[in-house]
Amino acid sequence: METRPTTDRVRESLFNILAPWVPGARVLDLFAGTGALGIEALSRGAREAVFVERNPRAVRVLRANLDHTGLAPQAQVRVGDAVRELARLGREGRRFDLVFLDPPYGRGLARDALLALAEAAVVAGEAWVVVEHSGREEMPERAANLAKARAVRYGDTVLTFYRPTAGSSPTAAPEPGALPRDGQPETGGQEGGA
Repeated sequence: METRPTTDRVRESLFNILAPWVPGARVLDLFAGTGALGIEALSRGAREAVFVERNPRAVRVLRANLDHTGLAPQAQVRVGDAVRELARLGREGRRFDLVFLDPPYGRGLARDALLALAEAAVVAGEAWVVVEHSGREEMPERAANLAKARAVRYGDTVLTFYRPTAGSSPTAAPEPGALPRDGQPETGGQEGGA
């Protein structure tokens, strides 16, 4: 219960949206909890996944889930603070095609983690960054070179999608992508509201 896992419905919707970008992707799952998002990506053809989680009990479950699914050889589990691990990954020159940020709700961590992600320079040029957050938490339109492309609401959960901007200019537009409807969160189904 401490990890507040992504619901099956939200996870399925997320991967339906990202389906074309998952095969062969390098995945970063921050605030990984039991690893549901990264494991789902691996099961759908992602090349590799790095999981970052600091809760020792969640890490034990995450490792067991990777062993149970047979996906452990494609995974690296890093135990520690997400922001510190981002800095380390940046120093190592790592780059990721899909990044999942799913911090605990109600602590203001989503915005801070997004900014730390942008500063760490670990997001590949054609990457998607997905932030799962409470509908009561407003996410910025931009975070350094990351620009909001879409937001989808499922009840109190919102998935906000970001893309790196074209070029290095802080005012450059997001690169074109297949995720339409910029701006206000759209409703993701019957659980949604607004």
